[in-house]
Amino acid sequence: MVERQSPLELAPLEPELRTGSHGDFEHGVDVILSETRPGSILQLAAWPGQEKELISGIRAVTGLALPDGAGAGSTDGVRSVFGFAPGKFTVVDEAEGLASAFANVVTPAIGTVTDLSHGRTAIRIAGPKAEWVLAKFFAIDFALPAFPVGAGRSTMHHDVFAQIQRTGADQFDIYVFRSFARSFWKALCHASEEVGYEVQ
Repeated sequence: MVERQSPLELAPLEPELRTGSHGDFEHGVDVILSETRPGSILQLAAWPGQEKELISGIRAVTGLALPDGAGAGSTDGVRSVFGFAPGKFTVVDEAEGLASAFANVVTPAIGTVTDLSHGRTAIRIAGPKAEWVLAKFFAIDFALPAFPVGAGRSTMHHDVFAQIQRTGADQFDIYVFRSFARSFWKALCHASEEVGYEVQ
């Protein structure tokens, strides 16, 4: 008898994730693509008037200082947070169990905590042409002055909702619905072909 694996047990990109160099890499690789697989991806939302309390709670749990306002964010390489709408934040941690750490900090009077870890896929694009490739998909100014390190944006490419955070000078982490991850990955690889890309 053949044992079947649940779709949730498989990495969503595994059938399409082919490591190595691809596209026009004869003169070098300008983009590096990878799936980061963080342990926790959360969405936190504050009730009206409780935004500062929620921001304070995020700092208490993650240690990250978060400027007020949509799009503002912070990252330390292990944990990341950014605002994607008024009073709404995405919080990511390499470790699992971050939702339980917020249980006593974000009370029902302050807001809500939703664990999206099993519903999102995290894709990283890095390299000198990362901004250029992402500009093919999204009508966003990806230049460093307009999109500083730590900042995040919510946007869409066709029907694919994406949250993007700049986690380095030439590095972005993109969070997409798990069900769209494979098709978005294939499109991202195709868009990177002309500059040469490496999958890690």
